[in-house]
Formats: sequence, structure tokens, C-alpha cells
Amino acid sequence: MKRIFLLVTTNIAVMVVLSLVIQVFGLDRALAQQGMNVTGLLVISAVFGFGGAFISLLISKWMAKRAMGVKVITNPANETERWLVNVVTQQAQTAGIGMPEVGIFDSPDPNAFATGANKNSALVAVSTGLLRNMRREEVEAVLGHEISHVANGDMVTLTLIQGVMNTFVFFLARIIGGIVDKVILKNERGNGIGYFVTVIAAQIVLGFLAGMVVAWFSRQREYRADAGGAHLAGTNSMIGALEALKRVHTPTALPEQMKAFGINDAAPTGLQRLLMSHPPLDERIAALNSAR
Repeated sequence: MKRIFLLVTTNIAVMVVLSLVIQVFGLDRALAQQGMNVTGLLVISAVFGFGGAFISLLISKWMAKRAMGVKVITNPANETERWLVNVVTQQAQTAGIGMPEVGIFDSPDPNAFATGANKNSALVAVSTGLLRNMRREEVEAVLGHEISHVANGDMVTLTLIQGVMNTFVFFLARIIGGIVDKVILKNERGNGIGYFVTVIAAQIVLGFLAGMVVAWFSRQREYRADAGGAHLAGTNSMIGALEALKRVHTPTALPEQMKAFGINDAAPTGLQRLLMSHPPLDERIAALNSAR
């Protein structure tokens, strides 16, 4: 409940800050002369920006189960499933969170993720490839990494950041479109083709820049989750898990919405590095070694 309050408060704060900036620079009066209702646009931007991110957070568990075909372990059917549930139970107690649902999804790639709108009602899932390619102490470290994502509230934190970015992109794209259409192209009758073309182009460019901001925050949360995994399972085990990921070719098999809460991302090249949700494995290993 506290984090939902934070989500709503941040939404209001973003609207207030944008409104003050617009008034200080006199943009509200200038844009009003061009027939643009800045206050109304700001409200719509916040509703769409945060609304979409908030809905995505609320349905994240349901969506993950369907997208990844996660089999939730309700009654462990074998020794491996019993071991997984026991490890997650112990780590959740140590981290001070409610017991998450534990699941397995079928994928040859070693991967895992955590999701959920509430840290006391989350989902932690691992792939069959992870169980096949890692030793148990390494799997335990991966589980600790995911439990740390939950305990740190990373799902809500990144939803807040994504919501702020969505609001800015939605709002600024339409402001830019209005300026091009009304001021540069001198269109005096409604929104012309210049407005719509400019809005689409501005959303692409601004969305790319916003994606880099969100990805940067995601990478910082990964370092924290690695440190949490090291605390719960041991630094050597966490490093061993990351080394195991280096030894196995692992194209990301997670949907876009799940990538930020997985254990690994595809190796970045060029501009992809700015948009990757995870730091390079070598840098994560170096961070753990330096924290010994």
C-alpha cells in the first residue's frame, strides 16, 4: 500500500513540476494563443503515462505466467521442486518478505525472473535450462538475486520511472507537434498533418531517449540484486552463477516486460548497450569482487 501511495504521489509531483516550469517560462500563455490547452494535455499525459505503467505492474504476474508458460509449484512433485520451494522459503524469510509463488518455465536458456505488484505476493520463476546448466549453489544465488529484486521493490521502482518517462514523452511530443503545426507551418484550422507526423517522430526520438534513462536505472538495480544474492547465498556462489552464464550462450528468452527482472540479458553491441537492462557480466562480477 505504501508503494502504491508513492506511485500516486509521484504522478502528482510530476504534473506539478511540469506545470510550474511551463508557467515560469510563459509557455502556457504562448501555447494557449495557439489554441493548445496545456493543463488539459498535462493531465491526459499523466493519466496515460502512469496509467499504462501501473496497469502493466498490476497484471505482471498473470502476464508472465501466460507469456512464459510458467508452471507454479503448488505441491512439489519431485525432489528438485521441493528443494526450490525450500530455498525460496528460507531466502524470503531472511529478506523479510512474504512467500512468493515459485515456478518453472521450459526454456533451454539459463534464466530466471521475479515479478509482481506487491513484495509480499510476488512470483519467482526459473528456467529448465538454468536447472540443467548450473550447480545448486549457483541456482541458489540466482534465486537470491530474484528475491532481492522483490525485497528491494524493484518492480514498483521501475514502474515509477517508466511512468515518469511515459508522461514526459507523451506531453513533449504533442507540445512539439503543436509548435511545428501552428507556429512553423502556420496551420490555423485544427491539427494538421504536420502535427500528427511531428508527434509520431517526436515520440520515437523521445521514447528512445527515455528508454536509455529507464535502462540506466535498471542496470543500477541489477548491481543491488547481485549484492543481495551474494548476501543470501554467498559471494562465491553469486559470482559462480554469473560465470556460468558467461560459459553458456544465452540469448534473452524473456518478454520485454520481464527483461529488467531476469538474471541475464543478451550481450550488448553499439547503441544496444545504452538500452540494455543488465550491465555486462564482467562488470557485475568485478563489482562483486570489489565488494569482498
